[in-house]
Amino acid sequence: MTPFPEAPGPASVPGDVDDGGIAVSRRSNDDGAVVSIGGELDIVSAPRLRGALVEALAACEGGGRLVLDLSEVTFCDSTGLNTLLRAWRRAVSDHRFLVIRAASPQVTHLLEVTGAAHLFADTA
Repeated sequence: MTPFPEAPGPASVPGDVDDGGIAVSRRSNDDGAVVSIGGELDIVSAPRLRGALVEALAACEGGGRLVLDLSEVTFCDSTGLNTLLRAWRRAVSDHRFLVIRAASPQVTHLLEVTGAAHLFADTA
């Protein structure tokens, strides 16, 4: 398996930014960060998504929690799902938590059909 690669450069810009077909915003909270993503998670947006998740996970101190809000995602294909799963695996290996607190119906259906929903469950 290929490891979840580092982003080639800065992945986030203050506020909402449209890049690669997705909008990404990040804010810190008491126990980590919240990343809100909107648009289409596919082969075009995967590099932007990967970079944003790597950067957000790095910002979560040991044991920190990265919360994803995917409620504005309109489409997610296997590349988008793969990027989310690789980020989850990276979080676990770094002793961090990656959870999905909100998801669009399309993303919810994809996670349930593939059996991945339980990996991202928010147990807090």
